[in-house]
Amino acid sequence: MLALLDATVVYPVSGVRSGGVLVDGDTIVATGVFDVPSHAAVVDCGGKTLAPGIVDLGVFAIDRAAFRAGGIVRVGLMPDQTPVLDDPGIVQRSALVGKPDLWIHPIAAATRGLAGEALAEMAVCASAGAKAVGTGRTWIADAGVMHRVLAYARDLGLTVIAHAEDGGLARGAVATAGETATRLGLPAASAIAEALAVARDLMLAEETGARLHLRQVTTAAALDLVRAAKRRGVAVTCGVTPAHLHLSDIAMSDFRTFAHLSPPLRAEPDRQATLAAIADGTIDVLCSGHDPHGPEAKRLPFVDSRAGMAGAETLLPLALMLVRDGHVTLERLFALLAANPARVLGVETGTLEAGRPADLMLFDSQTPWRIDGDAFRASAGNTPFDGLPVQGRVLRVWKGGCEI
Repeated sequence: MLALLDATVVYPVSGVRSGGVLVDGDTIVATGVFDVPSHAAVVDCGGKTLAPGIVDLGVFAIDRAAFRAGGIVRVGLMPDQTPVLDDPGIVQRSALVGKPDLWIHPIAAATRGLAGEALAEMAVCASAGAKAVGTGRTWIADAGVMHRVLAYARDLGLTVIAHAEDGGLARGAVATAGETATRLGLPAASAIAEALAVARDLMLAEETGARLHLRQVTTAAALDLVRAAKRRGVAVTCGVTPAHLHLSDIAMSDFRTFAHLSPPLRAEPDRQATLAAIADGTIDVLCSGHDPHGPEAKRLPFVDSRAGMAGAETLLPLALMLVRDGHVTLERLFALLAANPARVLGVETGTLEAGRPADLMLFDSQTPWRIDGDAFRASAGNTPFDGLPVQGRVLRVWKGGCEI
């Protein structure tokens, strides 16, 4: 047994209290104040913060050291791999490769090769370990195909994780239409491309009764659509990354390719709208969007560079900025980081309830440091936050009761 004592314990949604967590094997058996068995190993947390390990929904690459440094114990792996996660054998290998230190929950491709045409073998992939199905980095343009994807996933009890950007408008664009894109001369698409995609997929989800998760929603218009759909009872959730909460398209100035993201950074009013949506509960999930790219993909002209950022190691400190600035409470933050993404994937973790897996992290919310992409443990350090002073460091991580 393992007793973690003298901690500031974060219970997602319900509150933050002083106490501890008692672990037996790989399972939490008690929290708060409890009698410590004489044979239990004791860890004195010294008043630091003990919380559920992060469940990072929608990563594009596996970086174990980076995930450990970021307090991430489980990841939802996007289907955009080589080869694509549309085959049960590939899905099964992906699910097993990280254990026991890291649990990978594959998101199987909704269509073969992510081409947006023929449906993939979702049922077989689910039996091989897929916890959801997804459209990958792209939008399924054919509404008939998307309707069949949602209906099939509904029958299987799987969530569909969708990219929300109308490909007809966004094709070839690397920025959001506006002053910054015009000044830089970059190919740009109207922000309405996101709202159009969201509107269609919400209507199809409502029609089929399927569970839909919009991996990133980053514009005011799209967030209003999600808000209204939730009021109607549509089974929709949505997420966002810290980049779209803390940065506007001004960060692309001087052609900074580390700020080339998908979806692209938005104008300041849309950034403010995402902060409001985090605060009012419209946004359910905060994820890293971990997508590391080296110099061969980033040190190019902006148009030719790859979209994406290495986000695993900065997810926690950038998320804690939301608490510092009063947008969310600490318990709400860990609903965004752990409990809600676990629920989307249908896995029994992300909370500190007795009987749940002992996936835990201990961190110091006050430790100051400066983000340095060159020092990242990830395979690449392409972060638009390079040089930013932040607070919050992971101290220790336990996966299933075992320290990693």
